Formats: sequence, C-alpha cells, structure tokens
Amino acid sequence: MSGHSKWSSIKHKKAATDARRGKVFTKLIKEIMVAARMGGGDPNANPRLRSAIQAAKSENMPKDNIERAIKKGTGDLEGVNYEESIYEGYGPGGAAVLVESLTDNKNRAVADIRHIFSKNGGSLGENGCVAWMFDKKGYILVESKAVDEDTLMETALEAGAEDVRDDDDNYEVITAVEDFEAVKKAIDEAQLPTMEAEVTMLPQSNSNLTGKEAEQMLRLMEMLDDCEDVQRVYTNADIPDEIVNHM
Repeated sequence: MSGHSKWSSIKHKKAATDARRGKVFTKLIKEIMVAARMGGGDPNANPRLRSAIQAAKSENMPKDNIERAIKKGTGDLEGVNYEESIYEGYGPGGAAVLVESLTDNKNRAVADIRHIFSKNGGSLGENGCVAWMFDKKGYILVESKAVDEDTLMETALEAGAEDVRDDDDNYEVITAVEDFEAVKKAIDEAQLPTMEAEVTMLPQSNSNLTGKEAEQMLRLMEMLDDCEDVQRVYTNADIPDEIVNHM
C-alpha cells in the first residue's frame, strides 16, 4: 500500500477520539486563516480557501468556527500570523519524510521537528533532499465496499482523473491539481461516498520497511502529526499491515 494511503488510513482511525478531533480542528483553522490571508475571504475566488472549508465541513466543524477563522485571516478579526515552511528529512531505513508547517514561531517549530526526527531514528535534511521524490496531486479515497468499481472509474476518468487504483480495501482516485475540484464534484454528484479528498504529495515510489524500522517510522509520523506546528506529513514508507495493527 502506498505511503500516503497507509498513513491516511492510520490517521482516519485515530481521528475518532475527541482529543484527536480537537487537534484536527486546530490544523484546519490554521489552514483556513492562511488561505484567507493569502487569497482573500471569498471561497469562490480562492481555491485554497474553498478546499480548506470543504475539509473543515467534512470534519463537521461548526459554521461559526469557519467564518471566524476566515475573518481572522482577512484581518477583520484579530488573529495570529502563521508562517508556512517545508522541512525535509529521512526516517528509519532511509524513508523520505516531507513536513509542512504553519507556525507563529519558526525557531520553536524547527527545534521540535528536529528533535522528533532524532528521537525516532531519523534525521532532518537540507531543503530539496526528498521533495523531488513526491508529486503534488489531487487524491480522493473511496472505500471499495461502498461503490461499484466500473461506475467510479467511468465517473472519475470522464471528469479528468489521471488514474483510479485498486488498493486492497480502497480505491484511490488520482488527479492533476487543476482537475481535482472537477473530479471531486463529479464523484459527489454521482453520490459516490468519499473517505478523504485533498490536494496532497504522493510518493513516486515506496520504501519498504519491516520490523523495528517500521515501528519507529510509525512513531515518527505520529509524533510529527501531533506536533502543534506541523500541518501535514508525507512519507514514502510502506509498512506491513500486521505492524500497523499491532501498534
């Protein structure tokens, strides 16, 4: 299973707890604020904000929270000024790790991220060391039991999707960034339920991990994802199901 879908599946299960949901809300609010600050508060004219709002709604974030985050981003309400940064590094076994950060304190962020890498058998690298291993793509995850494969494939490909992959329990719909919204809209209009839909970084190839390295990699990803200054984490690590289920 691809590194992206593997980590996404793990996060999907973790998000069930109230504590986890609070962290998800925090990340979503930060994304809405930054999107509104950079592109304005009108989602119709700001694709990044539109995507952030859709993600917030999919997590059942209250409308008031979304509107308040937009106003903080546009300056209509006082809010924290978050800066974006990307960090790159290697996990156990040399697996590539890409970290997107939104923070109000870059010194704290880089120190915390470096500590998490070193604590879990990884190392923070130079800019550009692993980014070339990933492609920015639209990604839609659909549970295979919930849809007919032929219907999904026909709907997605006609709307402009690049590929539809059968990945054990799920179908992965891959799109170019500029076609993501059109494909997502077509899938929604066909009433095909999605588990996840986002613009993400997909690994070009996977790094197979086993044993202790796989366990360390899971802990590294979990700690990075729990870091308050980390917005998103990507990896090309491929971890066996038995290790994921055991931890």
